[in-house]
Amino acid sequence: QVQLVESGGGLVQAGGSLRLSCAASGRTFSPYAMGWFRQAPGKEREFVATISWRGSSTAYADSVKGRFTISRDNAKNTGYLQMNSLKPEDTAVYYCAARSSQFYASNRYDYNYWGQGTQVTVSS
Repeated sequence: QVQLVESGGGLVQAGGSLRLSCAASGRTFSPYAMGWFRQAPGKEREFVATISWRGSSTAYADSVKGRFTISRDNAKNTGYLQMNSLKPEDTAVYYCAARSSQFYASNRYDYNYWGQGTQVTVSS
């Protein structure tokens, strides 16, 4: 089992930045890829970004490419999502996820573990 706890959400003006963190605990000695997803009110949970176990491979949704950066520090069992040039349409609850594989994935159904989410609100 891997437990995930997100932090770093909040209220920011359009054009601003936030950095989300995802602290993992439990079975962290096994390789696991990580991902970030988001869910806005009345919408499906959607893929944002994903990173492989070693951090050498990443992928992003087109809507955040060039603005968001995913990274991880395995020594700290922590993943990050740096969000720059935020837009009101980025407003959502952001979820960290982990899967029992070293390879990344953009499909939410490929993830075994989920955090509780952190709210990000971007005002115009």
